[in-house]
Amino acid sequence: MQLRPYRPEDCAGMAALFYDTVHTVNARDYTPAQLDAWADGRVDLEVWDASFRQHLTLVAEEDGRLVGFADMDGSGYLDRLYVHSGYQRRGVASALCGALEAAVPGPYTTHSSITARPFFEARGYRVVRAQQVERHGVLLTNFVMRRPADKKG
Repeated sequence: MQLRPYRPEDCAGMAALFYDTVHTVNARDYTPAQLDAWADGRVDLEVWDASFRQHLTLVAEEDGRLVGFADMDGSGYLDRLYVHSGYQRRGVASALCGALEAAVPGPYTTHSSITARPFFEARGYRVVRAQQVERHGVLLTNFVMRRPADKKG
């Protein structure tokens, strides 16, 4: 697996990976209606591209195939972290997070799904609060999580 910086031509593939990951990996923790609200298959690629360009965004590839991506802003906010459903538990998320955390001074925060919470807890993140977020009229539970800058994950 190799990590590299985001390129605009990655955006459509990242949107497809996002949809697939949400609807497969997160299906054990969210209802079908919640999954559809979270990832409806209609990502605004221009908005995503602009966001990825403003953040430090990394792409994980294996044999030329997109297997994950993550982005973090300059304040240490980890915005998105998604790993292909066929590449779970292979160190992709850890590599992406580790590279972002090494490049951006902490402390770090994220809004973690129910599914990803144990991953972040294992990296030293702690729940600040649970919250309900609304997407397309549907409520989803996630967790605001924080990790101090000096805690190595």
